[in-house]
Amino acid sequence: MKPKPFKPEVFNNDEKYVRDRTTGLVWHRSKHRTLYADTDRSEVVYHSNYLRYFEFGRTSLMRDVAYSYKEIEESGYVYPIIDLAINFYHPLFYDDLMYIYTRPVNLERVRLQFDYVITHAEKRHLVCIGFTKHCALNLTGTPVAVDSKTVQLWTSFPK
Repeated sequence: MKPKPFKPEVFNNDEKYVRDRTTGLVWHRSKHRTLYADTDRSEVVYHSNYLRYFEFGRTSLMRDVAYSYKEIEESGYVYPIIDLAINFYHPLFYDDLMYIYTRPVNLERVRLQFDYVITHAEKRHLVCIGFTKHCALNLTGTPVAVDSKTVQLWTSFPK
């Protein structure tokens, strides 16, 4: 199934944020280049590495908007992934430069979700779209309410 077009343009003169002209949604943007170690025998980026790219986008967003994930962990919270999905459209290869677009989407009492779009930075085509859902846990592994620092990410993210 063909995805909706993703047409990012810089938002408020800040290269870290874009607004998708198709949906009007604001996204955080980070850049990353694939490593040789990310590729498989067929010379394309191995599928599980996209989860690492999602993590890179998520932690970059958290650091730029509110707090680093390390600070959140140090305050007694962890956020393991409880659900995820990725739809692939074009492969990435060794040394490709990509843009990872991330946005906080759903915030519930103990769960939250981030959405992602990855595009090829030079060719500008859509590589993949996906999401990760997380559950707030304390350091003993008990589900707890989402911490105030993470809530701040949702309230301070540009609309």
